Amino acid sequence: MSRNTMPDTINRTFSIAPMLDWTDRHYRYFARLMSEQALLYTEMVTTGAIIHGKGDYLAYNEEEHPLALQLGGSNPADLATCAKLAAERGYDEVNLNVGCPSDRVQNGRFGACLMAEPKLVAQCVDAMRNVVDIPVTVKTRIGIDEQDSYEFLTDFIDTVSAAGCDTFIIHARKAWLQGLSPKENREIPELNYERVYQLKRDYPQLSISLNGGVKSLGECTTHLEQLDGVMVGREAYQNPYILAEVDQSLCGSEKPVLSRDAVLERMIPYIEKHLADGGRLNHITRHITGLYQGEVGSRAWRRYVSENAHRQGAGIEVIHQARASMDFK
Repeated sequence: MSRNTMPDTINRTFSIAPMLDWTDRHYRYFARLMSEQALLYTEMVTTGAIIHGKGDYLAYNEEEHPLALQLGGSNPADLATCAKLAAERGYDEVNLNVGCPSDRVQNGRFGACLMAEPKLVAQCVDAMRNVVDIPVTVKTRIGIDEQDSYEFLTDFIDTVSAAGCDTFIIHARKAWLQGLSPKENREIPELNYERVYQLKRDYPQLSISLNGGVKSLGECTTHLEQLDGVMVGREAYQNPYILAEVDQSLCGSEKPVLSRDAVLERMIPYIEKHLADGGRLNHITRHITGLYQGEVGSRAWRRYVSENAHRQGAGIEVIHQARASMDFK
């Protein structure tokens, strides 16, 4: 099997971060309606779930491309098995999680704690690259605990890139492996964008994207002056309509920007199919309540959806009534 002999043609200018319990296939379909260019990531999926789980953890909608699978694991053979399955299922990229600091993840010996084992990460990358032609990338932090020097970061990059990884997404905070919750680890350690900029200057041959604290497309533009890409997380989820201008503002598209109502209208057939297949309305509505963020009547929209979408038998009429409720506020 060739080792990434196919050229990496993915547009990495803007991507949406993998977020556990948030970036499921319903959210990703919703996001894709607003941006054709954004690179989407799955939630982190463990190798154990894919290999031993009873569900289909690789399911997605064809409309989601370009789509990357983020894997959690540290066993090279298991990661290779999952990467091969992902490639066979049509994923455009496989990404290794070396950034999540939760206790559960550490107990499984993956996530941010792997920054302390760059040789193992390199072995994992090498094993995956041996069995797939799609890009194998790494998402990591700038450091962990007291190991947060620039030299520590570059040693990690040197070792992993030598195994053939040429694309890194860097969360511009270090992670505290003990004492902070995952939420606190996204907020308390200081952001250090300059360190990520320096990494790109020192490794111009690598693709370096930045993650952490980015809240607007204007900020993305600033970061893109020095980097190859920007990954946005919670802002893209809580205020999803910022995605409607990604293609035009960052990727040179001349297509008209969809209105919020147009996005909702395009989402309705997907919701109807989900309901017809036996799904519950709130499986999807939890992802779209932020669509009208900042608009007059948005509170009425959110309230109606949150109070009614979870009810047994709730149907598409909830969406129409929620939208109508905005016009009376």
